Amino acid sequence: MGAPVGLLDDIPKLSISEGELRFALEARFRKDHGPEKGLYWARLEEGKLKGTFEIEGDPSTYLEWTGVRAPALAEKDDGAWKRSDPAVLFNGRDLTGWQPFPPGHLVGWVVKEGALTAFPGAPDLVSDKKFANFVVDAEYRIEPHTNSGIVLRGRYEVQIADDADRPTSNRGSGAILGRIAPTLNAERAPGEWQMLAIRLVGRDVTVILNGIRVINRQSIEGPTSIAMDTNESEPGPILLQGSRGAVEFRRLVVYPLVKKP
Repeated sequence: MGAPVGLLDDIPKLSISEGELRFALEARFRKDHGPEKGLYWARLEEGKLKGTFEIEGDPSTYLEWTGVRAPALAEKDDGAWKRSDPAVLFNGRDLTGWQPFPPGHLVGWVVKEGALTAFPGAPDLVSDKKFANFVVDAEYRIEPHTNSGIVLRGRYEVQIADDADRPTSNRGSGAILGRIAPTLNAERAPGEWQMLAIRLVGRDVTVILNGIRVINRQSIEGPTSIAMDTNESEPGPILLQGSRGAVEFRRLVVYPLVKKP
């Protein structure tokens, strides 16, 4: 699980006693604190986990939470899907069709020389249109030390980062952040235009970075840390991650996928 909103954290020890699930995680739960121990309790009620949380030694952090099973997504990328008419998400002139997330001001995003550009500190950007199964084609360019991403259905982040000189990992360019590592690092140096083609059917994802297939029809086992919600069975928007360096997008086109007749 993520603790509290990070990547994936192992639960080192858990127990079930008298119908109650208990476990603890060491994490930095608060920005102005170091690592602390989070205590979790839960019971199974009507098919849901009804639980509580608090930071050890601080009752003021107490909260209640509910966990539900991830929905079953029957659709698979089995060759039975074809592209339908494209949806062009960026018109090359302005931010029509996009909203900041969380809602507020679009400070930090501009259109510069035909490219949708985010400066450091910009909020995330979310498309008005939502999609279920699709291919998204994107062209992007980053500056040194930038970390960004394209988020599928607003739930699964494909990482973009200045890491062309680093080994592959589930935090590197082309990864499904925290969940699936690419087979190799195909990222180019900062300042160069780069290409991403991402195909998503159900939970099956394929990622092609700069013409190289780095993830091939692998299943995403849950939302990544940036997820807007966890309603995985529902269509969702395309989200562009802001705030962590300068990034430009000059092509953002979605091709919804439909079953072949």
